Amino acid sequence: MCNDSRELKTRLKKLNALATQAKMDLHDLSEDLPTGWEQIMVVAQRCHDAHAALMQARQTAVSASD
Repeated sequence: MCNDSRELKTRLKKLNALATQAKMDLHDLSEDLPTGWEQIMVVAQRCHDAHAALMQARQTAVSASD
């Protein structure tokens, strides 16, 4: 059980880092527009997916702590 908790915390940290990086990539892209406009959907999808995974992991952590 303790090991699962550590693994979950490690996973949350990794997902949080990925989501933060994706957010920054989206932000950087938006600041450079119209340069790079072709990448909007790709970067936005990556950001969406990273945040969706993070929210799911957070929900799992809440459920596991109940």
